[in-house]
Amino acid sequence: MNGNRQTRAVHSDFTLFTRDQVRIAGTHWTFAHAKSDSDPLALGIVVAHGFTGNRQQDHVKKVVTALREFGGVLALDLRGHGESTGEGTMGMDEILDVDAAVTHARDFGYRSVATVGFSMGGSVVLRQAALAAGSHAPDLVVSVSAPAFWNYRGTRIMRVVHRLIETQSGRLALRGKGVHVTNTPWPDPPPISPEMAVERLSNTPLLIVHGDVDKYFPVDHAHALENAIERSQNKNAQVIVVEGFGHAETAISSETLTQIGQWLRENGVRANVRSEQTGAKG
Repeated sequence: MNGNRQTRAVHSDFTLFTRDQVRIAGTHWTFAHAKSDSDPLALGIVVAHGFTGNRQQDHVKKVVTALREFGGVLALDLRGHGESTGEGTMGMDEILDVDAAVTHARDFGYRSVATVGFSMGGSVVLRQAALAAGSHAPDLVVSVSAPAFWNYRGTRIMRVVHRLIETQSGRLALRGKGVHVTNTPWPDPPPISPEMAVERLSNTPLLIVHGDVDKYFPVDHAHALENAIERSQNKNAQVIVVEGFGHAETAISSETLTQIGQWLRENGVRANVRSEQTGAKG
Protein backbone atom coordinates (compact mmCIF):
# COMPACT_ATOMS: atom_id res chain seq x y z
CA MET A 1 0.00 0.00 0.00
CA ASN A 2 1.20 3.50 -0.80
CA GLY A 3 2.14 5.12 2.53
CA ASN A 4 1.41 8.58 1.11
CA ARG A 5 -2.10 7.72 0.07
CA GLN A 6 -4.76 10.17 1.23
CA THR A 7 -7.10 8.21 3.52
CA ARG A 8 -9.24 11.01 4.95
CA ALA A 9 -12.67 11.30 3.33
CA VAL A 10 -13.25 14.34 1.14
CA HIS A 11 -16.41 15.06 3.10
CA SER A 12 -18.16 13.70 6.17
CA ASP A 13 -21.40 14.55 7.92
CA PHE A 14 -21.40 15.57 11.57
CA THR A 15 -23.92 16.37 14.28
CA LEU A 16 -23.52 19.03 16.96
CA PHE A 17 -25.60 19.99 19.98
CA THR A 18 -25.87 23.62 20.96
CA ARG A 19 -25.94 24.98 24.50
CA ASP A 20 -29.75 25.06 24.30
CA GLN A 21 -29.78 21.44 23.10
CA VAL A 22 -30.69 21.95 19.46
CA ARG A 23 -29.24 19.32 17.12
CA ILE A 24 -27.31 20.91 14.25
CA ALA A 25 -26.47 18.93 11.12
CA GLY A 26 -23.41 19.75 9.07
CA THR A 27 -20.93 18.49 6.51
CA HIS A 28 -17.17 18.87 6.77
CA TRP A 29 -15.35 19.21 3.45
CA THR A 30 -11.58 18.88 3.58
CA PHE A 31 -9.22 21.38 1.98
CA ALA A 32 -9.16 20.69 -1.76
CA HIS A 33 -5.36 20.76 -1.84
CA ALA A 34 -4.77 18.57 1.21
CA LYS A 35 -2.35 16.39 -0.77
CA SER A 36 -0.13 19.33 -1.65
CA ASP A 37 2.51 21.03 0.46
CA SER A 38 -0.13 23.40 1.83
CA ASP A 39 -1.17 22.89 5.45
CA PRO A 40 -4.61 21.20 5.37
CA LEU A 41 -5.41 22.41 8.89
CA ALA A 42 -4.30 26.01 8.51
CA LEU A 43 -7.84 27.31 8.05
CA GLY A 44 -11.32 26.00 8.82
CA ILE A 45 -14.26 27.90 7.32
CA VAL A 46 -17.72 27.68 8.92
CA VAL A 47 -20.46 28.54 6.40
CA ALA A 48 -23.85 29.84 7.58
CA HIS A 49 -26.56 29.98 4.89
CA GLY A 50 -29.37 32.48 4.44
CA PHE A 51 -33.06 32.23 5.34
CA THR A 52 -34.76 29.17 3.75
CA GLY A 53 -31.31 27.79 2.87
CA ASN A 54 -29.56 24.55 3.80
CA ARG A 55 -26.26 22.87 3.05
CA GLN A 56 -27.75 20.59 0.37
CA GLN A 57 -28.86 23.39 -1.95
CA ASP A 58 -26.88 23.84 -5.14
CA HIS A 59 -26.05 27.50 -4.48
CA VAL A 60 -24.69 26.62 -1.02
CA LYS A 61 -22.66 23.77 -2.54
CA LYS A 62 -21.28 26.32 -5.02
CA VAL A 63 -19.98 28.35 -2.09
CA VAL A 64 -18.49 25.26 -0.45
CA THR A 65 -16.73 24.19 -3.66
CA ALA A 66 -15.20 27.63 -4.11
CA LEU A 67 -14.04 28.04 -0.51
CA ARG A 68 -12.51 24.53 -0.36
CA GLU A 69 -9.77 25.95 -2.56
CA PHE A 70 -8.62 27.96 0.46
CA GLY A 71 -9.34 25.78 3.50
CA GLY A 72 -11.52 23.09 5.01
CA VAL A 73 -15.22 23.97 5.03
CA LEU A 74 -17.86 23.13 7.62
CA ALA A 75 -21.28 23.80 6.10
CA LEU A 76 -24.20 23.98 8.56
CA ASP A 77 -27.94 23.62 8.50
CA LEU A 78 -28.95 26.39 10.89
CA ARG A 79 -31.71 25.56 13.36
CA GLY A 80 -35.10 25.06 11.78
CA HIS A 81 -33.51 24.41 8.38
CA GLY A 82 -32.52 21.30 6.50
CA GLU A 83 -31.71 18.36 8.76
CA SER A 84 -31.28 20.41 11.93
CA THR A 85 -33.89 20.45 14.67
CA GLY A 86 -35.30 23.43 16.50
CA GLU A 87 -36.98 26.52 15.15
CA GLY A 88 -35.44 29.42 13.30
CA THR A 89 -35.32 32.74 15.13
CA MET A 90 -34.29 34.93 12.18
CA GLY A 91 -30.77 35.53 13.50
CA MET A 92 -31.19 35.66 17.28
CA ASP A 93 -30.43 32.17 18.66
CA GLU A 94 -28.58 30.98 15.54
CA ILE A 95 -25.42 32.37 17.08
CA LEU A 96 -25.45 29.27 19.30
CA ASP A 97 -25.32 27.08 16.18
CA VAL A 98 -22.20 28.92 15.01
CA ASP A 99 -20.70 28.75 18.50
CA ALA A 100 -20.90 24.96 18.36
CA ALA A 101 -19.45 24.81 14.83
CA VAL A 102 -16.47 27.06 15.63
CA THR A 103 -15.62 24.91 18.65
CA HIS A 104 -15.99 21.77 16.53
CA ALA A 105 -13.57 23.18 13.96
CA ARG A 106 -11.04 23.95 16.69
CA ASP A 107 -11.45 20.46 18.17
CA PHE A 108 -10.79 19.02 14.72
CA GLY A 109 -7.43 20.80 14.72
CA TYR A 110 -7.87 23.91 12.57
CA ARG A 111 -5.43 26.60 13.69
CA SER A 112 -7.51 29.48 12.41
CA VAL A 113 -11.30 29.39 12.19
CA ALA A 114 -13.30 31.75 9.98
CA THR A 115 -17.05 32.25 9.85
CA VAL A 116 -18.72 33.14 6.54
CA GLY A 117 -22.41 34.01 6.49
CA PHE A 118 -24.91 34.99 3.80
CA SER A 119 -27.96 37.24 4.32
CA MET A 120 -29.50 36.02 7.60
CA GLY A 121 -26.34 33.98 8.11
CA GLY A 122 -24.35 37.15 7.50
CA SER A 123 -26.12 38.84 10.39
CA VAL A 124 -25.57 35.73 12.53
CA VAL A 125 -21.79 35.61 12.05
CA LEU A 126 -21.46 39.32 12.89
CA ARG A 127 -23.47 38.94 16.08
CA GLN A 128 -21.78 35.67 17.02
CA ALA A 129 -18.30 37.16 16.67
CA ALA A 130 -19.26 40.13 18.83
CA LEU A 131 -20.75 37.97 21.59
CA ALA A 132 -18.54 34.87 21.53
CA ALA A 133 -15.63 34.21 23.85
CA GLY A 134 -12.97 31.55 24.27
CA SER A 135 -13.12 28.59 21.92
CA HIS A 136 -16.36 29.89 20.39
CA ALA A 137 -14.76 33.08 19.06
CA PRO A 138 -13.74 33.04 15.37
CA ASP A 139 -10.39 34.40 14.20
CA LEU A 140 -11.89 36.17 11.17
CA VAL A 141 -15.35 36.92 9.81
CA VAL A 142 -16.93 37.43 6.39
CA SER A 143 -20.50 38.72 6.12
CA VAL A 144 -22.20 38.75 2.71
CA SER A 145 -25.47 40.54 1.88
CA ALA A 146 -26.35 41.04 5.54
CA PRO A 147 -28.85 43.51 6.97
CA ALA A 148 -27.39 46.21 9.20
CA PHE A 149 -30.43 46.53 11.44
CA TRP A 150 -33.58 44.66 12.41
CA ASN A 151 -37.15 44.74 11.06
CA TYR A 152 -36.21 46.20 7.69
CA ARG A 153 -39.27 46.44 5.44
CA GLY A 154 -38.04 48.91 2.84
CA THR A 155 -38.17 46.49 -0.09
CA ARG A 156 -41.13 44.53 -1.44
CA ILE A 157 -39.48 41.17 -0.89
CA MET A 158 -38.69 41.94 2.75
CA ARG A 159 -42.30 42.93 3.35
CA VAL A 160 -43.28 39.50 2.00
CA VAL A 161 -40.72 37.81 4.28
CA HIS A 162 -42.15 39.61 7.31
CA ARG A 163 -45.67 38.47 6.44
CA LEU A 164 -44.43 34.89 6.21
CA ILE A 165 -42.69 34.84 9.57
CA GLU A 166 -45.23 36.91 11.47
CA THR A 167 -48.44 35.05 10.53
CA GLN A 168 -49.56 31.51 11.24
CA SER A 169 -50.44 30.91 7.59
CA GLY A 170 -47.03 32.19 6.52
CA ARG A 171 -45.20 29.95 8.96
CA LEU A 172 -47.23 26.96 7.78
CA ALA A 173 -46.28 27.78 4.21
CA LEU A 174 -42.61 27.88 5.21
CA ARG A 175 -42.95 24.50 6.95
CA GLY A 176 -44.11 23.12 3.62
CA LYS A 177 -40.71 24.17 2.27
CA GLY A 178 -38.86 22.55 5.19
CA VAL A 179 -38.29 25.75 7.15
CA HIS A 180 -39.49 25.86 10.77
CA VAL A 181 -39.76 29.37 12.19
CA THR A 182 -40.65 30.13 15.80
CA ASN A 183 -43.83 31.97 16.72
CA THR A 184 -42.24 33.25 19.95
CA PRO A 185 -41.71 37.02 19.84
CA TRP A 186 -38.26 38.46 20.31
CA PRO A 187 -37.44 39.89 23.75
CA ASP A 188 -37.77 43.58 24.52
CA PRO A 189 -35.26 45.11 24.11
CA PRO A 190 -34.28 43.04 21.04
CA PRO A 191 -30.88 41.36 20.63
CA ILE A 192 -28.01 43.52 19.43
CA SER A 193 -28.24 44.31 15.74
CA PRO A 194 -25.54 43.49 13.17
CA GLU A 195 -24.63 47.18 13.13
CA MET A 196 -24.15 47.21 16.90
CA ALA A 197 -22.19 43.97 16.68
CA VAL A 198 -19.73 45.46 14.18
CA GLU A 199 -19.09 48.33 16.58
CA ARG A 200 -17.83 45.76 19.10
CA LEU A 201 -15.41 44.13 16.64
CA SER A 202 -12.48 46.46 17.10
CA ASN A 203 -9.74 43.88 16.42
CA THR A 204 -11.27 40.91 14.56
CA PRO A 205 -10.39 40.79 10.84
CA LEU A 206 -13.69 41.48 9.11
CA LEU A 207 -14.84 41.57 5.51
CA ILE A 208 -18.25 42.93 4.53
CA VAL A 209 -19.41 42.08 0.98
CA HIS A 210 -22.57 43.56 -0.52
CA GLY A 211 -24.09 43.96 -3.97
CA ASP A 212 -25.17 47.27 -5.45
CA VAL A 213 -28.37 45.71 -6.89
CA ASP A 214 -29.50 43.79 -3.79
CA LYS A 215 -33.31 43.60 -3.86
CA TYR A 216 -33.52 42.42 -0.24
CA PHE A 217 -31.17 44.80 1.57
CA PRO A 218 -30.05 47.81 -0.51
CA VAL A 219 -26.48 49.02 -0.39
CA ASP A 220 -27.43 51.43 2.40
CA HIS A 221 -27.02 48.47 4.74
CA ALA A 222 -23.40 48.06 3.66
CA HIS A 223 -22.80 51.76 4.22
CA ALA A 224 -24.31 51.50 7.72
CA LEU A 225 -21.96 48.61 8.53
CA GLU A 226 -19.06 50.59 7.10
CA ASN A 227 -19.92 53.48 9.42
CA ALA A 228 -19.98 51.03 12.31
CA ILE A 229 -16.48 49.89 11.33
CA GLU A 230 -15.29 53.48 11.44
CA ARG A 231 -16.77 53.92 14.91
CA SER A 232 -15.07 50.71 16.06
CA GLN A 233 -11.72 51.89 14.62
CA ASN A 234 -11.10 48.34 13.39
CA LYS A 235 -8.01 48.60 11.17
CA ASN A 236 -8.49 44.98 10.05
CA ALA A 237 -11.92 45.50 8.51
CA GLN A 238 -13.03 46.42 5.02
CA VAL A 239 -16.20 46.72 2.94
CA ILE A 240 -16.48 45.63 -0.69
CA VAL A 241 -19.49 46.71 -2.74
CA VAL A 242 -19.67 44.50 -5.85
CA GLU A 243 -21.09 46.05 -9.00
CA GLY A 244 -23.97 44.05 -10.48
CA PHE A 245 -24.18 41.65 -7.53
CA GLY A 246 -27.68 40.89 -6.26
CA HIS A 247 -28.22 38.93 -3.06
CA ALA A 248 -26.36 36.22 -1.16
CA GLU A 249 -25.50 32.70 -2.34
CA THR A 250 -27.88 32.57 -5.29
CA ALA A 251 -26.35 35.60 -7.00
CA ILE A 252 -22.71 35.62 -5.92
CA SER A 253 -20.17 35.09 -8.70
CA SER A 254 -17.22 32.74 -8.78
CA GLU A 255 -14.94 35.77 -8.99
CA THR A 256 -16.33 37.26 -5.78
CA LEU A 257 -16.09 33.91 -4.00
CA THR A 258 -12.45 33.67 -5.06
CA GLN A 259 -11.84 37.18 -3.73
CA ILE A 260 -13.38 36.13 -0.41
CA GLY A 261 -11.31 32.96 -0.32
CA GLN A 262 -8.08 34.86 -0.96
CA TRP A 263 -8.94 37.30 1.83
CA LEU A 264 -9.63 34.37 4.17
CA ARG A 265 -6.40 32.60 3.35
CA GLU A 266 -4.26 35.73 3.73
CA ASN A 267 -5.84 36.77 7.01
CA GLY A 268 -5.89 33.21 8.28
CA VAL A 269 -2.13 33.00 7.80
CA ARG A 270 -1.71 36.26 9.70
CA ALA A 271 -3.90 34.92 12.51
CA ASN A 272 -1.73 31.79 12.72
CA VAL A 273 1.42 33.91 12.91
CA ARG A 274 -0.08 36.07 15.68
CA SER A 275 -1.11 32.96 17.58
CA GLU A 276 2.36 31.43 17.29
CA GLN A 277 3.98 34.66 18.43
CA THR A 278 1.64 34.88 21.40
CA GLY A 279 2.38 31.28 22.27
CA ALA A 280 6.11 31.89 22.02
CA LYS A 281 5.87 34.90 24.33
CA GLY A 282 3.83 32.88 26.80
